[in-house]
Amino acid sequence: MAVANFPALQFKTCDIFRSTPKCFKLLPLQKTNLFVKTLVVEAKANTRTESAKIRNRRMLKKFNGTPRRPRLSVFCSEKQLYAMLVDDKNKRCLFYGSTLQKSIHDDPTCTTIDAAKRVGEELVKACIDLNINEISYYDRNGFARGERMQAFEIAISNYGFLPT
Repeated sequence: MAVANFPALQFKTCDIFRSTPKCFKLLPLQKTNLFVKTLVVEAKANTRTESAKIRNRRMLKKFNGTPRRPRLSVFCSEKQLYAMLVDDKNKRCLFYGSTLQKSIHDDPTCTTIDAAKRVGEELVKACIDLNINEISYYDRNGFARGERMQAFEIAISNYGFLPT
């Protein structure tokens, strides 16, 4: 089918429809340009770990460690546990222990749960040597408690760091 360009014809409605009382002049239709903008929807939901990190940053603004009351920061990966006593005022690490240290893991060979308990015991010994009686904040980095974390917490709660 061929498309041809004809000049627009002008009619009055009363010429086409005789029954209408008023006559309207029909004008040719003009081309209109429509701009279509695509709709982009972005989800703003945080994943569980992201929201845990956000909560942790907000808590760190409130609780800062000092040499007499350091912050206890614990990170538990899939297989290991890492613990630090941090003096935020002087930006120093007072104690560091992990289940990867040979003195903790290889003394008699043990599981990572037993090694986490030993890390807690080493932390208590370091606190006694440094004359630290309490911590300012127990920072789990927003992660849930697992078996290694529970074994570590039992070891340090006997010394009185964690509330019962």
